[in-house]
Amino acid sequence: MENQIRISLYDLVLCVANTFDLTSPVLINHHKRTGYIAFTIAMEMGLPLNEQVNILYAGLLHDCGSFDTTKKKELVKFKFSEEIKERNYHGYLGYLLLKDYEPFSEVADIVKYHHVYWSERDDMQERVLLGSNILHLADRIEILIDKDKSILDQVDDIIDIIEREKGVMFSPLAVEAFKNLSVKESFWFYLNTNFVESFIESKDISTKLELTTKDILRLGNLLHKIIDYRNKFTATHSVGVSISSAQLAQVMGFNNKECEMMKIAGLIHDMGKLAIPPDIIEKPGKLTKQEYNIMKSHTFYSYNILNKINELKTINEWASFHHERLDGSGYPFRLTDKELSKGSKIMAVADVFTALSEDRPYRAGMSTGEVGRILQTMANDFKLDKEVVSILKNNYAQIDSLRIEAQLKAEKEYTKFEQEILFNYY
Repeated sequence: MENQIRISLYDLVLCVANTFDLTSPVLINHHKRTGYIAFTIAMEMGLPLNEQVNILYAGLLHDCGSFDTTKKKELVKFKFSEEIKERNYHGYLGYLLLKDYEPFSEVADIVKYHHVYWSERDDMQERVLLGSNILHLADRIEILIDKDKSILDQVDDIIDIIEREKGVMFSPLAVEAFKNLSVKESFWFYLNTNFVESFIESKDISTKLELTTKDILRLGNLLHKIIDYRNKFTATHSVGVSISSAQLAQVMGFNNKECEMMKIAGLIHDMGKLAIPPDIIEKPGKLTKQEYNIMKSHTFYSYNILNKINELKTINEWASFHHERLDGSGYPFRLTDKELSKGSKIMAVADVFTALSEDRPYRAGMSTGEVGRILQTMANDFKLDKEVVSILKNNYAQIDSLRIEAQLKAEKEYTKFEQEILFNYY
């Protein structure tokens, strides 16, 4: 069918995992390495293939609920809290994010309690899956590895630490499986090189799915929450860009599939902002030159994360080029008018329009007149596309109404997310 895309679920999961690894320098490759360890332990234990794959995916996605970057330094401690609720808080948030996206629903159950100790599982109101404890073991093994030292020189110490926690933090069977793996130098060498992905791919677990643009839109909604829910003031921005860009595309004659693709691009256009420190994202005022230089990297990260999935090439270009300008003064690629597609030009206008129109913690949204004047000035200065700006101005009331409606709905969803944490976790 015309609106279907054949795409690898593993590639999608890896794309998301690479996004998480941007959130903190201490987490670079953490999710891939944890996924690899968990996957190989599950293989060694002889679990069914579908469980092995779900445990792998859970390893790749396990910290998606870790919004608070100030607490990430705590997560790299082998024992970072004695309190179950504090220790497993980000696991529960990850579960809430993943559970409603059907391909990740079983993965969500593994992520939910991945920091509950083996000895604590009977104290929980719900069943704690074996996969959750395998993931916990893999996560803690990865944390113990000092990336600056020879990996084989660390093996005995790591095994000693894990062995002492057998039956307390970790499943005895999972620990024995790990110890069986640990005698193979290759197990450790994969962790200390860039070949983790090639090992996983060699197991041929990747499934090509026939996804419609609506299926990918659902994934886009998941990604937007991971991107935007770090702060309540940014929780609705991507939704505003998404609906504005899609409506502009529709007025400009894009077909239904292309409009769906534009919605997806809008939802994930700020994916690379996960690599930007929160104090820069949330700064209530003009950025310094140094801060602005850091901010410029976010679209570079977005482009290169998505660039690994060929089937999303057009969506990637529309999403990642939204800070490029027609005169070549934008960033990060300094593309010019002739190098930018109409979709990318639409996204640039939609982003500026939404940013000016929505409320920010340091100012109220600008009036119709103010927004129109700024957009027209940018069009006259050959920054934004004149045709797109003109169409926006001619359809301003309709597009702005749809933006407001979509962002109010997204705000309610964010409030519901907060309330579910408050009432069901604490």
